[in-house]
Amino acid sequence: MQLELLKEKYGHNLDETLLKEIAEAGIIKTFEKDDIIIDINQTLKYIPLLLSGHVKVLREDDEGNELLIYVLEAGETCTMTLTCCMGTNKSKIRAVAEKDSTLLMIPVEKMSDWFHNNESWRNFILESYQMRFDEMLETIDNIAFMKMDERLLKYLKNKAGLHDSNTINVIHQEIAEDLHTSRVVVSRLLKQLENSKKIKLSRNKIEILDL
Repeated sequence: MQLELLKEKYGHNLDETLLKEIAEAGIIKTFEKDDIIIDINQTLKYIPLLLSGHVKVLREDDEGNELLIYVLEAGETCTMTLTCCMGTNKSKIRAVAEKDSTLLMIPVEKMSDWFHNNESWRNFILESYQMRFDEMLETIDNIAFMKMDERLLKYLKNKAGLHDSNTINVIHQEIAEDLHTSRVVVSRLLKQLENSKKIKLSRNKIEILDL
């Protein structure tokens, strides 16, 4: 079962020999929505491969405020975790289950071996770095150049895309935390977006009309 899931989610990137090694070395772990998978300053002993669900990757400032960096989907890994594994072994991010999720946890010592000995793993890691780097640049651009209402609408559209639905279940406080702003600001901007016919609000639900 573990090998079949790996083939389904990672078979287009990784060769079959490596998939078998990963299945043998990995440990399946399941997390419910909002569970913390990896926390800041946690010692990293495993590399996560996401088999199902979504995982939010967040940074935290000195006052405990969080900022959403990117969201992992099934078939991906967290390159911020990989970077930490190659350095201090202490996590610089917090990974939280966006929805119920299943991960395969790979011992960190395997990463270096496969990187040097398996071309498909090496290419997968380098492509993952490039994807995450582009997403972090986009996050920086959003903060630096977009107005908060534009950031909010883009966030809602991205979230809708992740869930393959134009209706998302989310509370205002969660949006505020992800965008590193206040709930009052989020509520005001959501109302503005509703008045401009871009979204429709209901209790803990938002329908995106302007996809």
